[in-house]
Amino acid sequence: MNQMEEKKTQGSMAVLAALLANILVAVSKFVGYMLSGSAAMMNESIHSVVDCSNQILLLFGNRRANRGQSELHQFGEGRAKYFFSTIVATMLFFGGGALGIWEAVEKLFHPSHEVENPLIILAILVFGILVEGSSLRVAIKEIHELNTEKLPLFQFLHESRHSEILIIFTEDFCAVIGLVLAIIGTILTMLTGNPMFDALSGLLIGMMLLFASIFLAREFYSLIIGESVSKADLLKIQTAFNREEVKKVIDIKTVHLGPTEVMIAAKIDIADSYEGVSYDVVNQIERVIRQALPDKKAYIYIETDEFDPNYDQKRQTQSDT
Repeated sequence: MNQMEEKKTQGSMAVLAALLANILVAVSKFVGYMLSGSAAMMNESIHSVVDCSNQILLLFGNRRANRGQSELHQFGEGRAKYFFSTIVATMLFFGGGALGIWEAVEKLFHPSHEVENPLIILAILVFGILVEGSSLRVAIKEIHELNTEKLPLFQFLHESRHSEILIIFTEDFCAVIGLVLAIIGTILTMLTGNPMFDALSGLLIGMMLLFASIFLAREFYSLIIGESVSKADLLKIQTAFNREEVKKVIDIKTVHLGPTEVMIAAKIDIADSYEGVSYDVVNQIERVIRQALPDKKAYIYIETDEFDPNYDQKRQTQSDT
């Protein structure tokens, strides 16, 4: 299996691990809610059901993205992952965050509910942390494998073009934090007999999911309209043009067509003594780029032209109009 195929399977493994974990946790949380009437447990139950739906959507998106090229989609359907990831972020906003906040606020202003069987709740929440924690470890492991540049975690998440890894890590991280908040709310309710703490923990969980969904939506908006390659990959591409046959690199444009698919368009000025073999020069540059990006399927288009000192100004004028 080559590096590009490995990158494609890594995201699916994390999605499957998260789906199995969330099915187990969702069932246990709903049982806990039925036995207790806890607002935090209700919020966590909604969160887990939304997560299960999200993982199914991600798997469907992966399947669509791997369908390959067609007459209608001549560069393939790699961005299908970004589309379904955007739907996931929307579901997390409304199904996880907004609905959870509504439920928590309702019980916060009408604190007549009682939290029953708190020990059962705590046992279920601890079980949830163990299961969600194992799923989070899988996501972190895959992040380490993808993060070949050893970037700080948040910077990697921001710059990564692998939407499914971003979603799974964010969901699992929020799930663990949410379970901790639910445990704190349950313990405080047990100690004080005041169900307000249970409602407050549910409110905090809902707000956390709301902010997480906004963060994801911002990232996926950028991906779905077309992000360029990462700075590290761009440097590798630029290095391929640093050769004596190339007098001037006039322009380079890149865009991700999916997590492991990129399109590269460049315009170069060939040195006078190599104009007769410009096709060979272009082929050599393409070969070097593909070798530098073994984990990417690259569509490369290189045009030879004579450098115009006013090129940048003309390009800016065209973009303004």
